[in-house]
Amino acid sequence: MLRVRLFSVALFALLACAGAASAQTAAEKEAARVATREKLRQLLATSGPKKGIEIAFRQSDKQPFNFVAVRRGGFTNAEGFEVVIGVSNDDTIGFRIYPYYKGSYINIDKARNGPALMRKLLNLSDHNFLFWGADDTGDVFAGYTFTLESGFPDRAIEIVLYSIAPLDQYVGQMRPFIDGSAAP
Repeated sequence: MLRVRLFSVALFALLACAGAASAQTAAEKEAARVATREKLRQLLATSGPKKGIEIAFRQSDKQPFNFVAVRRGGFTNAEGFEVVIGVSNDDTIGFRIYPYYKGSYINIDKARNGPALMRKLLNLSDHNFLFWGADDTGDVFAGYTFTLESGFPDRAIEIVLYSIAPLDQYVGQMRPFIDGSAAP
């Protein structure tokens, strides 16, 4: 019985020390978030101009941990895509890519057939590299989230950037539910 107690006390002490050693202070977390933002800034500055990506990012005026850009032109179905990339305070980098269609975002509440559009988004999430969703206002987006547990995913972020232009084909698949028109 004494051995079990001693073992339990030793195990508890070991776990407490390990937890204290791995816990970051608020200042350390903020410093890590800033460092991640700066790595992302550098990656976007070098990758954004590349053929196939061709997006000029800037830091958001409203949210200093977001980078924003709009890619227009060369699409069959969408007028363009607004890209928002954010560094969270939970060690993640999130992409939200909003298609522009007929002068505005695609919105499930304004669509001709909102329930069918939502079903299409779920189906596309099953078949696409990026997931599809709607934000709190009902605006449709494609997204991807990286966790930073294994380090900064520079090459993987670039792959997501190359995946933006092909999203146009999926906007074409949504068109019958948005306004009743078929894809060309």
